[in-house]
Amino acid sequence: MKVRADIVTLIREGHTNASIAHRLHCAKSTVARAREALRLPPADRLGRLYAEAVPTGRVKDYRPDRMPTSPAQQAANRERLMAALREAA
Repeated sequence: MKVRADIVTLIREGHTNASIAHRLHCAKSTVARAREALRLPPADRLGRLYAEAVPTGRVKDYRPDRMPTSPAQQAANRERLMAALREAA
């Protein structure tokens, strides 16, 4: 997506989506898409809250350092744990 230079300038100056849309006579959704394309957080408080956490309790942009284990690896880990518990008992 190509982002208009005037929108980028106003975003980087810290203006809200509504303010930018009003100044440039464009839709707020256009500014919001530009902000998403630049990977910048929303300018309004409510948008920031939604961006920080989603209702599932997970952080929206969290990227783990390692990939989750596969189902086969999970089964192998479970078997090792069960074997260790049997030996301890």
